Amino acid sequence: MSSHPRPVGIVGVGMYVPPQVVTNKEFEKILDTSDEWIVSRTGIRERRRACQEIATSDLCLEAAVMALKDAGVVAEEVDLIIVGTLTPDYLFPATACIVQKRLGATRAAAFDLEAGCTGFVYGLTVGQQFIAAGMYRTVLVIGAEILSRVSNWADRSTCVLFGDGAGAVVLQAVPEGFGILSSTLGSDGDLEEVLIQPGGGARIPASLESVQQGLHTIHMRGSDVFKFAVRVMGEAALEAIEKAGLTKDQIDFLIPHQANNRIVEAALRRLDLPWEKVYLNLDRYGNMSAASVPVALYEALREGKIKQGDIVVLVAFGAGLTWAASVIRWWKEERR
Repeated sequence: MSSHPRPVGIVGVGMYVPPQVVTNKEFEKILDTSDEWIVSRTGIRERRRACQEIATSDLCLEAAVMALKDAGVVAEEVDLIIVGTLTPDYLFPATACIVQKRLGATRAAAFDLEAGCTGFVYGLTVGQQFIAAGMYRTVLVIGAEILSRVSNWADRSTCVLFGDGAGAVVLQAVPEGFGILSSTLGSDGDLEEVLIQPGGGARIPASLESVQQGLHTIHMRGSDVFKFAVRVMGEAALEAIEKAGLTKDQIDFLIPHQANNRIVEAALRRLDLPWEKVYLNLDRYGNMSAASVPVALYEALREGKIKQGDIVVLVAFGAGLTWAASVIRWWKEERR
């Protein structure tokens, strides 16, 4: 095995969101809120919701099939599947194993990765290491959530924020000088209770009391999360840019976690980037947690906003609290 790590990049992308659209107007019927209140504080106008018959693995499968097709890869070539999610089909087995079966990826190892909304960027970095080390050739990384299942529909401060969806990428070796140039990962466990679903694990197993107390839904101290995110999004991006040996003026495009317009605005100020260099779909999908970055990446590529050789920064934060950023010099082989 070569001591020099092989360059690894994204060679295929895919996404899937459920067809049901939930607008802010629908929340006006059940909560003391308004479309104006939600838009002014978050930038969200609508989000997608999965029907009860759909599970997270179903969303994963749709996004994965699209990503494999885009990469020109068949399922049997996949060596590893990583699913970043807060809302797995079950506590066990891993949702990634269910995806492996349904894809027909018979050679693939599979596991879930739980890092909150940062899960996809964490998964991207983990998958990169397997290929760079020469252990695997093709890794499928998916970020997927059905947050509507763990939302408290009586809490206007949280339930209006979240949406359901999935995004996927295929990782393989790419030409020298391209692909993932650097990454940074971080966490601060002192902030574990700032964003948490308390019930359902070993600490608070499911019981009649835990359900009645709403412990199986999202609990968030919004102002604390906001303060953290405003600081860490810019810091994480800058750290990854410096690790890549670049400066912020060399950044061509930013794909941030889609949580709040004001958080993204703070990151742009820190990076001295204009709005034209960032992709936002928050208004249409809300916060899709681990799915938000790959879905935004897919749409930015589809709209031609990212070109061959562009320097692209992916950055996210999430429960844990966690954060991560990756710098990519974009490369994609043209297939005829």
